[in-house]
Amino acid sequence: MYSIEIDEKVWTHLQQHAEPFVDTPNSVLHKLLFGDNFEENDDGSVFKIPSVSVKGSPKSLAQIFEVVYEMEVNGYSRTEATNRVAKKRGTAPQTITDKYCRQLNKKAHEIDELLSEPGYGQFRGLLKSKFTDQQEVIDTYFDSLAMGIVS
Repeated sequence: MYSIEIDEKVWTHLQQHAEPFVDTPNSVLHKLLFGDNFEENDDGSVFKIPSVSVKGSPKSLAQIFEVVYEMEVNGYSRTEATNRVAKKRGTAPQTITDKYCRQLNKKAHEIDELLSEPGYGQFRGLLKSKFTDQQEVIDTYFDSLAMGIVS
């Protein structure tokens, strides 16, 4: 890590783009300069949070996939995964929660039960009934996740 001096104008600009209690000056600069989605480790080093993007798929489905990814691959709870996806996307956690609760007509504890099922069978079925035009994408995503291809 390096130390730099910045003037008041630059500091104010960084503050305007920072998420309070989350971002550091380095993380704000990284986002502004490179447009990357990442988080910092305790030592200040950076790690990326992958995005899910399938052409023609709704953003809400991609966000749901990202939450599942964070849970399955990175071992986070649903709440932690939701917070990570929200931070990566620069939105409120409630916005992400709406994607899998309100839109799927389930309460958070019901989503937790569905996501605790090995293989996510019922959750996958729920997604397929909501996103009827995306059934192949949903199957491919969950099959890849189960085989360890999505990482």
